[in-house]
Amino acid sequence: MLTELVIRDLALIEAAEVELAPGLNALTGETGAGKSLFVGALELLRGETPRGGAASWVRKDAAQARVEGRFLLADPALIERVAAVLRLELPELADEVLERPTAAPDVCELVLGRSLHKDGRTRAHVNQRPVPLRSLGKLAALVLEIHGQNDHQRLLEPSEQGRLFDAFAGNGALVEDYARYRAAWIERCAALEERTARREERRERLELLRFQRQELREARLVPGEHAALHEERELLRSAGELRFQLGGVVHVLFEDDGAAQDRVKAAAKTLERWSERLPRLASAIEALRSAEVHLAEAGSTVGSLLDGAGDDPARLEAVEARLAELEALARKYRTDEEGLGGVLESVELELDTLEGAGSSVAELEAAAEAARVELARSAAALSKERRAAAPRLEKAIRASLAGLGLARARFEVALHARADADRFGPAGAEDVEFLLAANPGEPCLALERVASWGEAARIMLALRAVLSAGDPGRTLVFDENDSGVGGRLGPEVGQALRTLAGQHQVLTATHLPAIAALAQRHLAIAKEVRAGRTQTTIAVLEGEARVSEVADMIAGGASEETARAEARRLLRSGK
Repeated sequence: MLTELVIRDLALIEAAEVELAPGLNALTGETGAGKSLFVGALELLRGETPRGGAASWVRKDAAQARVEGRFLLADPALIERVAAVLRLELPELADEVLERPTAAPDVCELVLGRSLHKDGRTRAHVNQRPVPLRSLGKLAALVLEIHGQNDHQRLLEPSEQGRLFDAFAGNGALVEDYARYRAAWIERCAALEERTARREERRERLELLRFQRQELREARLVPGEHAALHEERELLRSAGELRFQLGGVVHVLFEDDGAAQDRVKAAAKTLERWSERLPRLASAIEALRSAEVHLAEAGSTVGSLLDGAGDDPARLEAVEARLAELEALARKYRTDEEGLGGVLESVELELDTLEGAGSSVAELEAAAEAARVELARSAAALSKERRAAAPRLEKAIRASLAGLGLARARFEVALHARADADRFGPAGAEDVEFLLAANPGEPCLALERVASWGEAARIMLALRAVLSAGDPGRTLVFDENDSGVGGRLGPEVGQALRTLAGQHQVLTATHLPAIAALAQRHLAIAKEVRAGRTQTTIAVLEGEARVSEVADMIAGGASEETARAEARRLLRSGK
């Protein structure tokens, strides 16, 4: 229940603190006084986007506008739903919000807030803590429901009719089961379709990979082979020149008179003879001994090359052919010759993945069929409950309509089985449609074809009255739902709202005196000019002030004794 609404600097409202009562609360005022602004403040608490932008809602010369609603929650089922959202969305606030005061251990308090800033920013708050707007909206949807003209338009939509019908029938668990089974079936059908559509593509890819694996394996790749072949080719191509030049190097180092190796050895021996008397020569001797070793290694390397530097045209041809093969493969696979081994590893890995991963088409078909069977079972269970609930809803709505001046109207629930090609729709195996014959002798047709604005408002009220028993504890706001309803039907609509207020707190913006007189609390909205500024004020009416307001609603006759007498009669009958 909304116990208090605080508004600051919102459009024409400079400051307002409104206390609301349990039961039926009526909001009255002249057209343009600000009733829609009041309802707009509640819409902001539900997280809705400000029409025209946040800045346009901020009162002139103010930095920000603020709306705050204080809700007392007493219904255990509602508290549990709020707790579930808090634990999911705002776990850090859950314990604080759900803490029960000692004086009222069965009640917890929820404070929802919204601020709009002049720069266009908005902020959401729960119990004075900043929260994401999404979280505010989810919480507000549990405790506050607003019905306006757009809601009547939604009533004409089959999807909304199906939702209301299932809520009445108590099909929530069945609807959730059906949605879950349908999602699983769609997922498995999609997997099957993808596998079937890509089967040829996959087959072609496998053929290519197998060919590439075979080709690269047959190439018998050896790490470092390409560099070695390049060196061997140079050796074979330049055999004559190498023998001449490298042979000269060997002679200079080892074979000629005064060869380098002999000179180094002789120098080392000379230094050794002097080393006992000149110890500083030790390092020079060590360097010469190292030079001997390096000369020997150089000679060995050059000698091995000389041994292989023979004319061998056949071997040169083989080396050239092997290099050409490796270079052709490298170009084909867009890598260098040393990268071919990595290409082979990648090909083998992808082959293993494609050959071993996923299910076969037959397995996917079996899984899709199993999901379809489960979905069909769930759809049948939901259909059975809908068929059983349809007569109950028809009877309840007809009785509710009778109390709203539509006693001769016929209301029916049509369950249209879906075509086999599209049997499992988003909401079940049938589409729900509400049918109405507003006058005797007329056929029952879809609501959008027969319901006038006034009838749609009463039908919505009838539906809400019937559905309220299973969903108590929320605050319901009706924004001039009596528009199009004449004065003769005002008392009936008022009584329906009063009955509904037995299950919920109801706030209705109305222009009918019969409805205003039935309210447990009467709020009047007025527009006035103070110090050159227009302001909208909200006041709780009691006593003669309320009599004057109701009399003024009757015929603009607050000063007429007959109108005031009628107003007193209406107020007495509403007690």
